[in-house]
Amino acid sequence: MNMDNEISLEDLSFLQLSDSFFPTGLYTTSNGLEALFYEGKLKKPKHLQDLIKTFLFQQIGPTDCTALGNVYDCINSSDLAEILRTDQMIYSMKLIEEVREASVRSGIQLLRCVNSFVLGNGILEHYQRLVKNGEASGVYPVSFAVACNSLSITKYRAGLMLLYGFTITVVAAAIRLGILQHLEGQKVIHNLKPSILSSVHSNIQKPLSSMWQFAPIIDITQIKHEQMDSKMFVT
Repeated sequence: MNMDNEISLEDLSFLQLSDSFFPTGLYTTSNGLEALFYEGKLKKPKHLQDLIKTFLFQQIGPTDCTALGNVYDCINSSDLAEILRTDQMIYSMKLIEEVREASVRSGIQLLRCVNSFVLGNGILEHYQRLVKNGEASGVYPVSFAVACNSLSITKYRAGLMLLYGFTITVVAAAIRLGILQHLEGQKVIHNLKPSILSSVHSNIQKPLSSMWQFAPIIDITQIKHEQMDSKMFVT
């Protein structure tokens, strides 16, 4: 069988949204990495790899990935009220103001961009209306789920894109800060592939009530970044 015949428009959409070229503004974030760098606490690729693992298993995975999975389920059952509740819950769990606002800005930008070329998708249009009316925040994992679904990207692939994209954002910030070089960055990404996959499988089918996060050192670091007078990144 020629597997090339099985490629589809959805595959191209998967590539489009997962590309760092897609204008969400995530390249302006470091998720607290900048503060750790200036404190001299992150000097080696292994340190970066361990930090991202903590994000994947203790914060982004059990919150953002769980929220994304629930939004997909809500769309399948046409439960628009539950999408709004998911938006409100994940927004409230972004404890650091700087991180919370960056997530909202990126989510709104993502919605605006996808709405410019995906026409007639009821859920996408409804959610963007809620955001414009101030009823929903547009927080990134919910916006990302709605956008991916509008392009017929499956739930598990959307989860992979979400966590892979987060990983790329942190590695790219580390390269710009001079913590590691491009080849080292690619090695870190390669080494984290099992962790990304594991976190998606562990969290994407969980109910909304099971969302959690516990990464106090990361929270404190992000607060420190928020209070810095001069910085390269918005988080």
